[in-house]
Amino acid sequence: MSLKISVGIVGFGIMGQGIALVAAVSGCSLVIKSHDYKKLLDQRDIFSVALKKHLKRNPELEIDAEKALENIRFIDGYEGFSDCDLIIEAVNEDIQIKAEIFKSISLVVPDTTVIASNTSSLSITKLSGFIAHPQNFIGIHFMNPVSTMPLVEIVRGFSTSDSTFEKSIAFVESISKKHIVAKDFPGFALNRILIPMINEAIFALYEGIGTASDIDEALKLGANHPMGPLALADLIGLDTCLSIMKILASGFGDSKYRPCPLLVRYVECGWLGRKTNKGFYDYKIVGRPATWPLE
Repeated sequence: MSLKISVGIVGFGIMGQGIALVAAVSGCSLVIKSHDYKKLLDQRDIFSVALKKHLKRNPELEIDAEKALENIRFIDGYEGFSDCDLIIEAVNEDIQIKAEIFKSISLVVPDTTVIASNTSSLSITKLSGFIAHPQNFIGIHFMNPVSTMPLVEIVRGFSTSDSTFEKSIAFVESISKKHIVAKDFPGFALNRILIPMINEAIFALYEGIGTASDIDEALKLGANHPMGPLALADLIGLDTCLSIMKILASGFGDSKYRPCPLLVRYVECGWLGRKTNKGFYDYKIVGRPATWPLE
């Protein structure tokens, strides 16, 4: 499906980079902003290399790398989003940070712009209250790594209009992703199931049932999972896993969503998984940024 629109992305970490990649190779024009403009410009060069490698590995994508890169602008202020058809927020799961971002975006965009959050667990209805036109707000939740995972969750808030919903689905289809529609409950569909499973695997490790590799092998060989839950937690980020468990625990008030103490301790230690080179496994790769997921 061909849909050439202008897409804004706020946040250029693992998820923001992944969303930018799939949108760029699909022919979208991109406007990208991060909290640190200098770091953003440094990441631009790394992103360019990754995009070229992605296109080389996927020759069926009929777009020239240089042309795709020409359609990307890196900005320092929110004013650069004024002409975007769709803006996707992809920052950490901190509702205060997200609130400030959405308030700032609302000041510069027209009332036709769709504003979306890539949140994996926060209430879309609550987040929509931070923009001037809540009917334009929706959840578009990508999976990590975005470049290879085909699924996107579409989550309507209480005020989300049919037009916003339809535009969001059209965008997701235009970048060759498949979607499901999830209701606005904590964790939506995927993380409501996935993250408690990961948390239970961490409890198994905490209680000495098996080593990290044994627990992962159990799910890989016994349940045909492509990746073990502890390795997956390292990929997602242990801080993100902990944040989602806290949201589930708070949202449902059920003790079954209690985060494992070992998960809490790892996050306190700064052992967040691949992005810090240490989680349930060690990741020490020389000469390559630990936060870059696309190569």
